[in-house]
Amino acid sequence: MKICVAQIRPFKGDIDRNIVAHKRLLDHAVSSQADLVVFPELSLTGYEPKLANQLATYPADEKLDNFQVISDANQVTICVGLPTLSDSGVRISMIIFQPNQSRRTYSKRRLHEDELPYFVPGHEQIILTVRNKKIAPAICYESLLPEHSADASTAGAQVYLASVAKSANGVAKGFKHYPEIAQKYSMMVVMSNCIGPCDDFEGVGKSAVWNSNGMLMGQLDETNEGILLIDTDTSEILRTNIE
Repeated sequence: MKICVAQIRPFKGDIDRNIVAHKRLLDHAVSSQADLVVFPELSLTGYEPKLANQLATYPADEKLDNFQVISDANQVTICVGLPTLSDSGVRISMIIFQPNQSRRTYSKRRLHEDELPYFVPGHEQIILTVRNKKIAPAICYESLLPEHSADASTAGAQVYLASVAKSANGVAKGFKHYPEIAQKYSMMVVMSNCIGPCDDFEGVGKSAVWNSNGMLMGQLDETNEGILLIDTDTSEILRTNIE
């Protein structure tokens, strides 16, 4: 299986422009025959909690239909970030498009205290299957909590998919934590981070992949949009910066 990490610089609060930017990175991922592409936390709006209430929409929003078209045409699973509406409030969600299937939604189950004024938690951990591999999504803060990765392992996950919006401090924590859980649970860990302004901090990229022994297989830099693609069968790595 070829897993692709997409590192993007979101346009603050501009879903339409971000969809165009996503499609540009997806073109590169598809040309590299990716089976799975993951974008950062809230990638379609940028990580902007104060704007989330006005930007939130439903997973079935027709604006997102192009992602399903790309998924169907190229047999690729696509994971994008978006605030979504629910009966209890706004959630931090990952919308998942799989070929010729109904779109699925994973909503962040563990919120940081700074997020509580703006969001409500999701309730269900989902497991994706791509090329016969089981994949557990995780969104930023919760991916650093030991119980979340433990739950993913118990559910049989072989890949832990961390979609994040992290500052330099957050990335440093991730680079300590992710190899530890990879080794502990024999589970590949994939982190997709953004670059550029986010709320009151700066996203610093360094999107990365660790193998099931906890070894860092590859990472992107701090300043450029790009993709990082790993073939799980051969461990071959492809890095592409996108101007």
